[in-house]
Amino acid sequence: MLMTAIQQVEALLSMMSVEEKTQIMRRVQKELHISSGIEKTPGVCGGRACIVRTRIPVWSLIESRQLGMTDDDLLASFPSLTANDLENAWNYYFLFPDEINADILDNQFVV
Repeated sequence: MLMTAIQQVEALLSMMSVEEKTQIMRRVQKELHISSGIEKTPGVCGGRACIVRTRIPVWSLIESRQLGMTDDDLLASFPSLTANDLENAWNYYFLFPDEINADILDNQFVV
């Protein structure tokens, strides 16, 4: 009996490491374009990834979170944001951590 594609994937997943599963998850999310709610517009915030309908860059939300702000803190600080916007930012960072980490470094002040 031939295995379906789903059965084959399930069998492979059971043999994969967490790192390998993470790589697969990122690939699937990219294929499905799960980073919706995020846009890059030339001339807006240096063309960096931003929350749609705003000029709030994803990197600034990620950096704020890394510095200890909660989702509630961010929503209070940015009244135009929704919980869904934050979820889109976190998903985008999951898919493109190197891009966002580079944006954070590019925007740090050197004293």
